[in-house]
Amino acid sequence: MTQTVHVPLAGREYDVRIGEGLLARAGQEITGLLKRPRVAIVSDENVAAQHLATLEAALSAEGIESTALTLPAGESTKQWPEFSRTVEWLLDQKIERSDIVIALGGGVIGDLVGFAAAVLRRGVRFVQMPTSLLAQVDSSVGGKTGINAPQGKNLIGAFHQPALVLADIDVLDSLQPRDFLAGYGEVVKYGLLGDAKFFDWLEKNATRAAAGDKELRAYAVKRSVEMKAEIVLRDETEQGDRALLNLGHTFCHAFEAATGYSSRLLHGEGVAIGCAMAFELSSRLGLCPQEDPSRVRAHLKAMGMKVDLADIDGDLPGAEALLELMGQDKKVVDGQLRFVLARGIGQAFVTSDVPKDQVLKLLEEQLANR
Repeated sequence: MTQTVHVPLAGREYDVRIGEGLLARAGQEITGLLKRPRVAIVSDENVAAQHLATLEAALSAEGIESTALTLPAGESTKQWPEFSRTVEWLLDQKIERSDIVIALGGGVIGDLVGFAAAVLRRGVRFVQMPTSLLAQVDSSVGGKTGINAPQGKNLIGAFHQPALVLADIDVLDSLQPRDFLAGYGEVVKYGLLGDAKFFDWLEKNATRAAAGDKELRAYAVKRSVEMKAEIVLRDETEQGDRALLNLGHTFCHAFEAATGYSSRLLHGEGVAIGCAMAFELSSRLGLCPQEDPSRVRAHLKAMGMKVDLADIDGDLPGAEALLELMGQDKKVVDGQLRFVLARGIGQAFVTSDVPKDQVLKLLEEQLANR
């Protein structure tokens, strides 16, 4: 069964379709969007090897011509060289403003292709076909697109909403366990930031979802998308409420930069560590009960996820250097770091009123335990 979450942004409405077999029906799903029966697909080497042929066959079955570009896999692709290559390739394919570009892949491909679509001819439409759990529940929805800079993650980009999102639950079967769990870091974030009942549900059901239960997976994706859509509707360009979606990310982005955006730390792993640290910081500041960070950590550990800096392989810089990396985050306003903290599970809020010494102390303690 396919479920639909509608994102009713005025003039930029779109559906997020969630279910099994969507990739094999992609031609039927997108044909109504096309002005002419032709699309351009951008994917990465890993995803293309597994899913590109299925997508091309689905498009061909509906008489839709397609051409594809395959980029290297990994976070390092989300930078200027591959972005420039993508834009120039799309121009070479004579993609017009009325055409559709398809992003087939995880968060890296979705972010890069969405940004390319945003700037190409001052904006062409694109369809997200997310193939990772992280992309299905987070990065494919909401219109944030972009690439990384040497100074930090996602610092170059644009808000550009997709025309459609197809989240095929079947493709999650092809993920390695580590990649699935990295995506789960974003799923659990939604319960922690605004839906305590969803976090309760995850405590009871997430291990079975991770083990392959498709019905549970579909519900986890749908609820996450619903929550993100609700927040995006209130604050599309992150002037207020949308910053709640960054729970764990101020810490996470610093850790990703410190590890060189490498396989040492996947984004969702950094989010999980960042969420645990955000709740620990909230507890130390007297904002939430002491049992809440313990509960968060216990659940992440039960899922087999990274929870502390000690779980990151290799060397890390000192606490001061990590704090400096946080200072490059997009959420800095007038030089002040903004943290998403919590008054309890499901009760997150954004604040700049966080004592620097408390953040440093927490980082120092984590580093000392490595």
